[in-house]
Amino acid sequence: MHPKPPPNYLAGYPVALAEQVQRLIGQGLLGNMLLEKYPFAHAVRTDKALYDYVLETKSRYLRNAAQLSKVAFDGKLHVIRHALGTHTSISRVQGSKLKAKCEIRIAALFKEMPPEFLRMIVVHELAHIKEREHNKAFYQLCLHMEPDYHRLEFDLRAYLTYLEAAGQPLWRAVEAGAA
Repeated sequence: MHPKPPPNYLAGYPVALAEQVQRLIGQGLLGNMLLEKYPFAHAVRTDKALYDYVLETKSRYLRNAAQLSKVAFDGKLHVIRHALGTHTSISRVQGSKLKAKCEIRIAALFKEMPPEFLRMIVVHELAHIKEREHNKAFYQLCLHMEPDYHRLEFDLRAYLTYLEAAGQPLWRAVEAGAA
């Protein structure tokens, strides 16, 4: 069995832009550029804190969307499915009523990232509650919740490319009490 090639996080972006990111990694500059732009890791450390964070964002922008039954960091998500976050909706019949369960899982690697990257992935997964497909309406909803969504998504993808090449995270988890 052949090992899977690493994911190309910059697929879909112009080739020149992807090459520029690779060049910056090769020159040892991308890490410092990202640290300058995003100097600190966030303080959301637990599933409960993540649930509260997601719920606050949801109540601000998506009040009428389905309730979330679970929000958690998932240590296997990125490795197994090459996904950074997932959303699931399950409908079940309970007696004469239809009950819906919505779940959001965020890859555990987001525990050691800047708050902007966590916000971007949370916004992305929340947008999937209303819009299943990555279409124009989906991205408009993402931009409504986070006006810098596209820049943050690109910077995150550049960081993931850096992480794949360097193997060392740029940020460390914030200790409890520090923020």
